[in-house]
Amino acid sequence: MSDDPETARQIAELAHDTRPLLVLDVDEVLLEFIGPLCAFLNTVGFELKMDSFRLHGNIVAQDSGIAADKEAVTSLIDDFFHAQEKWQTPVEMAVETVAELAGTLEIVLLTAAPHRFRDRRRGLLDRIGFPYPLVTTEAAKGPAIAKIRGETGRPVAFVDDIPHNLVSVQNHVPDAALIHLMAHAKMRALLPPLGEPIRKADGWVHAGDMIRSHFSI
Repeated sequence: MSDDPETARQIAELAHDTRPLLVLDVDEVLLEFIGPLCAFLNTVGFELKMDSFRLHGNIVAQDSGIAADKEAVTSLIDDFFHAQEKWQTPVEMAVETVAELAGTLEIVLLTAAPHRFRDRRRGLLDRIGFPYPLVTTEAAKGPAIAKIRGETGRPVAFVDDIPHNLVSVQNHVPDAALIHLMAHAKMRALLPPLGEPIRKADGWVHAGDMIRSHFSI
């Protein structure tokens, strides 16, 4: 079972699909996140420094250059998610590639956005062209994906931009194909080395080829 009770509840509502399973993160995988966040921060007097692969410590006040504290960063990100539909756009070729895969695979979107933003996120994804089931989690993604997979042993692939999410799935679904995809090039360049079996995708055309190869489609 997922470590997050609300996530477990959402998973229980999914259709009992037996097709191969493709689980996709949302931010920086399906929706641009870093670029829109930077634009949003500029409207409220902050900016994101690309000094390391993290948000906390890198969001600074434009007038003083002082880093926002943890509480302020959390508040700014909450404000961004409240207004996400005004800022976020689809990652290049994501809509088209995922739609092609959806005819063969079960597609589930698994986002680390807080549960309270689920309805707002659902509306944005539907409007942009991602009508697939959405699960939110505030805990590790590995247990959630193991629960979504069920007990059938069906093949699984997972695409995410955050290394520790991929490692979590590796620990709970060891045979899953793990694909790292991050739309924002500057932030992606700050990534620490990724160990096996995580594979890097250079955009959705590349990711689509990896996914088809894993599922032999």
